[in-house]
Amino acid sequence: MIKASEYAARRSKLFEKLEEGSAMLIYAGVAKSSSADETYPFEVNRNFYYLTGIEQENSALLLIKSEGEFKEFLFIDPYNPAKEKWYGKKLEVAEARAISGVHNVLLTTALTAKLDTILNDKRMEYGRISALYLDLEKELKIAEQTSTNDFKNALLTVYPEIEIKDVYPLIIRLRMVKSKAEVDEFRRAIEITALGIQAVMAKARSGLHEYELADEFLKVINDESGYQGLSFNTIMASGIHSTILHYPKPLDRIKKGDMLLMDLGARNHYYCADISRTIPVEGKFTEQQKMIYSIVLGCNKAIANYARPGVTIAELQSRTKEYLASELVSKGLLEKKQDITKYYFHSVSHHIGLDTHDPSERDLPLEEGNIISNEPGLYMPELGFGVRIEDDLLITKKGCEVLSEDIIKSVEDIERFYKQRH
Repeated sequence: MIKASEYAARRSKLFEKLEEGSAMLIYAGVAKSSSADETYPFEVNRNFYYLTGIEQENSALLLIKSEGEFKEFLFIDPYNPAKEKWYGKKLEVAEARAISGVHNVLLTTALTAKLDTILNDKRMEYGRISALYLDLEKELKIAEQTSTNDFKNALLTVYPEIEIKDVYPLIIRLRMVKSKAEVDEFRRAIEITALGIQAVMAKARSGLHEYELADEFLKVINDESGYQGLSFNTIMASGIHSTILHYPKPLDRIKKGDMLLMDLGARNHYYCADISRTIPVEGKFTEQQKMIYSIVLGCNKAIANYARPGVTIAELQSRTKEYLASELVSKGLLEKKQDITKYYFHSVSHHIGLDTHDPSERDLPLEEGNIISNEPGLYMPELGFGVRIEDDLLITKKGCEVLSEDIIKSVEDIERFYKQRH
């Protein structure tokens, strides 16, 4: 678990980036409407969670930087015994304080009045505040019909002299570099994912539906993680479906001789593992399957050897395309290198963290503490299968650590696993 002291340190780093004479208000968000009176399961705004460790909806964090002083306030919903009978227990003030390290914990009913004491130029409780930072991520809802952009417009009608700024890029820049505690959370997410993958491999065989294996993965990781769930909807694609990058519905029945591509991950305190493995459901590769698989595996290893501080994701992508294209041309499966997009058409890497596709400044060179994916693939419809092998890399001082190295991926290890299974 991340300690309250680390959340406090993150807020201190953010304070340094805020202008003097400014405030920042960030919301946890609310559940979004799905249909009629139903809502989707609530997912906390990861930027709010990153700064507080609080995952309760309708909460808010207020930071003030004025006259050389820092002030911080956390707002949570008041105790409501009637609602708790329906929806369960809410955080108490002492609990919110212990999790977040924010001493000043107030009720959300006081937020509007508190804002006015800060922004109203006739009150100026904390000196003159000329700028207010909001998280202006377009999908963030702070009420059923209100986004932070709507809230921005409403504020400007009341406080027209205030400059509204977007804090989103400032927090994202902090999130890109993981602390040791974050890496430990991530390692656990990968350990849980590994157990789920092993269970899928133990069960996989022709005749099953793809969703039976997706369900097996979900059951195993939830049992192990305490019902923390998936990083993203599991991709469980057999045969020709494995040539579809984000195969959406695992409804087909697995056929004898199929390759099975799984792209999946478990969450651990919102930190998201993101792993892909491709296996022959009969437990043994054909020569054709082995050839394509070996090309992708070689590329996966080459990218891991090249990833280091100072390298950009664009450079990783360029190396991936060159490697895959050269191999396919040499095997007579591609006439010209520039035609590689016929069989490989996505990026080899993205940042990972509290989101599977963690927001990032992709043009920045990698630096120590980044966690990124390494996911080359080849998708060959005319051969009836695709292969993707994805690991999660921690960028270190001189290179990278393959965090998911223990999840088997060599031809020999996969075939050995199936021999032992039988």
